[in-house]
Amino acid sequence: MSTTAIPAGTKWWSGGKSPFNASYGKVMMWYFLMSDAFTFGAFLISYGTIRFSVNDWADPNKVFNSFPFAGHANLPLAFVSLMTFILIFSSVTMVLAVHEGHHMNRKGVEKYMILTILGGLAFLGCQAWEWTHLLTGEHVALLNDGTLSIMPTTASANPWGLPLDHEAMIAALQKTPHEQLVKIAATVHHGGAEAAHVAGAHAVSHNDLVNQIANSGIHINHVGRPAFGSYFFGITGFHGFHVLSGVVINIVMYIKTKLGHFDQRGHYEMIEKAGLYWHFVDLVWVFVFLCFYLV
Repeated sequence: MSTTAIPAGTKWWSGGKSPFNASYGKVMMWYFLMSDAFTFGAFLISYGTIRFSVNDWADPNKVFNSFPFAGHANLPLAFVSLMTFILIFSSVTMVLAVHEGHHMNRKGVEKYMILTILGGLAFLGCQAWEWTHLLTGEHVALLNDGTLSIMPTTASANPWGLPLDHEAMIAALQKTPHEQLVKIAATVHHGGAEAAHVAGAHAVSHNDLVNQIANSGIHINHVGRPAFGSYFFGITGFHGFHVLSGVVINIVMYIKTKLGHFDQRGHYEMIEKAGLYWHFVDLVWVFVFLCFYLV
């Protein structure tokens, strides 16, 4: 077998065009994205392992059924669908910004970068509302002592366990202190003035209040597994941090475009690198959406 001698001092790649037919900066960005993909992959695999090892996991159709300014309307997955549309739309505008950069059209790059930044900020605003709703929302659950309580979805507990049947609900309502039933009744009546008048004044007997709540159609569950809140806030928060980082990067790219730095260099490759990161963030959201909101 013959071997080819390599002359001393020969460099296989000294920067510029690489064997991958891409610049050094693009190759390094791909390496970074691959390592980040492994991190997200590890998180989601860990989530899937826990998710499919138990039978009483939270039902996404009941957890994610709210919409801003829609009161207590039951709209499963409507809000997260809006979030997904916003992020996909921002990915499209990023593609258009890269396209304008290829044609050295600074005004076009500026326009589409602004739209991409606005899309990222809108997504973060939606996620902030969703987190606030889950952390402060009025959800009723059965505690370990057999009484009912209004509780939020947190990393340590959540109200999205197995649902109670009617008989178990009646027993829990009977055992729950009257003052707590007043608050639950207000939740059932959407927190309106009628609930405050009927329940808040303690004018209704305990048994009547029990029947009123039991016949209201409210869904009451056991306290759910803490792992649900831990994984949800951990993974969506980690993704949200990536979106925030991408928005900051895009703002920097917009400023540099506005100042004409890329025109001076003669290319808009930095916009392409920022685009790679932004598309990666969008792609990861597809898997987060699948794991938490659909399965």
